[in-house]
Amino acid sequence: MIEEYYQLLLDIVKTSPTVSTFDITLDKRAAHIGLIRGEIYFINKTQLYFRELVKVEVQIVRHMYSYHYQNSDKELIFRYDDTPHHHNLKTFPHHKHSCSESNVIEALPPTLDYVLQEIERLIALD
Repeated sequence: MIEEYYQLLLDIVKTSPTVSTFDITLDKRAAHIGLIRGEIYFINKTQLYFRELVKVEVQIVRHMYSYHYQNSDKELIFRYDDTPHHHNLKTFPHHKHSCSESNVIEALPPTLDYVLQEIERLIALD
């Protein structure tokens, strides 16, 4: 059920040592389908905005996702998404935009847990 996946995401966010506050909502579309949107604020004043359109039955299938991480001045740090542009990438449509990269780079589709771990590593470097 979609509520179980939603609760899993909430648990991941609640246990992150770098999260200060968050607001995550579930727009349930069917018993196994939901649009999950969230804003997560971190101890260093950065923010992550994300959304997932997900179908949860035998396995978890995300039909759309975006994880947009930015600093307190609203400048991009990185963003993972599956918008179907950048056809030249081997991981098309999956890719990552980064402020430290001059171009969009190939990336496998991440999970929220993976993105939070990446953010935790960046915060530890500050």
